[in-house]
Parts: sequence; structure tokens; C-alpha cells
Amino acid sequence: MKVRALRSLGALLSTALVLAACGKTEQKMAEPAPEVGVVELKAQDVLLSSDLPGRTAPYRVAEVRPQVGGIIQKRLFSEGSVVKKGQQLYQIDPALYQAALDKAQATRDSARNLAERYQRLLQTRAISRQQYDDAQAAWKQAEAELKTARINLEYTRVLAPIDGRISRSNVTEGALVNAGQARELASINQLDPIYVDVNQASTDMLRLRRELDSGQLGMAGPGQVQVRLTLEDGSRYPLPGVLKFSEVTVEPSTGAVTLRAVFPNPDGILLPGMFVHGSLAEGMRRQALLVPQQGIGRDLKGEATAWVVGEGDKAELRHVQVSRTLGNQWLVESGLAAGERVVTEGVQRVRPGAVLRPVAANNVAPVQTLASSRP
Repeated sequence: MKVRALRSLGALLSTALVLAACGKTEQKMAEPAPEVGVVELKAQDVLLSSDLPGRTAPYRVAEVRPQVGGIIQKRLFSEGSVVKKGQQLYQIDPALYQAALDKAQATRDSARNLAERYQRLLQTRAISRQQYDDAQAAWKQAEAELKTARINLEYTRVLAPIDGRISRSNVTEGALVNAGQARELASINQLDPIYVDVNQASTDMLRLRRELDSGQLGMAGPGQVQVRLTLEDGSRYPLPGVLKFSEVTVEPSTGAVTLRAVFPNPDGILLPGMFVHGSLAEGMRRQALLVPQQGIGRDLKGEATAWVVGEGDKAELRHVQVSRTLGNQWLVESGLAAGERVVTEGVQRVRPGAVLRPVAANNVAPVQTLASSRP
């Protein structure tokens, strides 16, 4: 009886286990498809640009040096101020040069009087032609020496050779300076306009050359492209500049190309040595596809991939080619088409061939920026 009872109990347990397993299978089969957020791709026209790092440099730099020797009597400028071309900066003691001028003027007057006297005597044949010619030559030489003396006296007034902002002075009143000395008295930087030297790979420079020749770049003048500037604090510089392809140098050790842009700087916001970013507008890309960065992944080979909701709402893994970012989106070159739905939310729940329940993604908000960069 006990054995028969045990057998009955075992049969009942087996039946219960089978029913429980069937229930779990049915429950598993009845589970809904995973919900994922998708973005439907739309073709659109986008403005492409390159973000190039660089530094500012003075448009012109002039080193103020003495052209005559002497003692500095006065410094006539405020250090760090803006000076104008021709403005007097220093006064060198002019006493010796004034005396040399007076002497040269007296010598000139004497030579002139002698030449004029000889001219009258030549008419009466009282002197030879050779004496007359020597007197004329002496007069001209005296005139040249007088002119040199005047120039040297003028050089005691040290003038600004260009407009710009002057540096601190390297000499004070009472210092002895000499013509041709190695150390400058001060330096002047012309900051309006100002140069911005930006760095770029040589391959990208060649591409820009081709786009410029083909007319894809919006030119601001012959061989010039408009550039916008972003300052160190992230603010946008209000005035545009132009990129001059004629000012190109290549660094042999790195192969990097230095492109020179010119910006107006009327308010003196840009100072030499500032780190900036130049945004170079490259042109309009027609019917471009942009995919949020959340929708692009990488496989083990480092290739870009995207999950696409295909026919029957089934997941499909695509290998795509992207070229650059624009804001928080990737510019797709191949692998996707307009109208396709790319998964950007819930990617961890996606498996190849799985049926999905696509809804509009909530984790994407396109941010358009003027500058774009390459991956």
C-alpha cells in the first residue's frame, strides 16, 4: 500500500512539474517585444566646416632701435600704450649733432661762396677750368655733409615706425645707446589687423585646395575663405576673418600645415599668443544623413556600426561609414538610407533578428554647431 501510495504521489508531482514547465514556456512566449527608441533618418542640407586650433600673432612687429649714439634724455610714451606711426618715443641728447650741423652748414656756405666766385672768375679766364670744377665739387660735397648732419640730428628724435601697441622700455633716461646695438629700445606690435595661424593635416589642406578650386568653398576674395573664430573661453569672436592660402608653411618633423588667417581687431580683443579655434566653412552638403552619436557604435575591429529596425520590426546590424561630427551627430557617408529607423535608446536589449517595439527616442536632441570635426 505504501509503495502504491508513493507511486501515486510521484505521478502527481511529475504532472505538476510538467504543467509548471508548460506554463513558463507559454509565459516566455507571451513576453512582449523589447521597446527601443529610434530615430528616422531624413536627408537634409548641412553646412560643413572644419575646427582648426591655432594661435594669434601680430600683423607686424617693429623693433625700435637707435640710429645714432648718445644719452637718452627723455622717454615720451607710456609702456603698453597704443602709439602712432611718426610719434616720438625717445629723445637722445642732440648737442653734438647740433654742433655738427652748424659746422656742416658753415662749410657748405664757404664752399658755395667760393664756387660762385670762381664762376665769375672763369668768365674772365682768371682761373682754370680745373679750379672751377674742383670748387663746384667741394660745394656739392659740403651740401651732402650738411644733409647727413641734418639727418643725424633728426635721428636723435626716435620715432615709432608703425602704428601699434608698444612694449615696456628696455632703457631709461640717462642710458647710453649706440647705433646698431643688439638690444632694441622697445618693440611695437601692430594688432589691427592681426594674424591667426591655424594648424591642419596636409591631407586636409589638399582637400581644401581641391574644394576651393571646384567652387565648393565660399570664397571671400581671390584665394581667400571666410573664417570664424572661437576664443579661449568658448565665446565667439564677432568679426569674421579670411584664410589666405598663399601664407602656407609645412613643419617637416610633423607634416602639419600652418594656414594663416587675417582678422580685424579694432577693439584689441585679440592679443598675440592667444589660443583660439578657427571655424572654416567648407560648403553645403546636399541631401546629407545625420545620425545621433548614440546610434553609432564600434565593433571589435573598430568599424562603425548601427542597429536598424527593418521589415517586420526586426533588428538588423549595419556597418556604416561616417566622416565627421556636426554637433552631437555623425555625418554618414554610406551604409544607411533616408527613411530607415536607427536605434539610439535601449541598444543593450537588441539582438540580431529580434523583433522590436520601436518608439520615438527621447535621448536625442540635435545640437547644430558651425564647426565640425573629423573622427
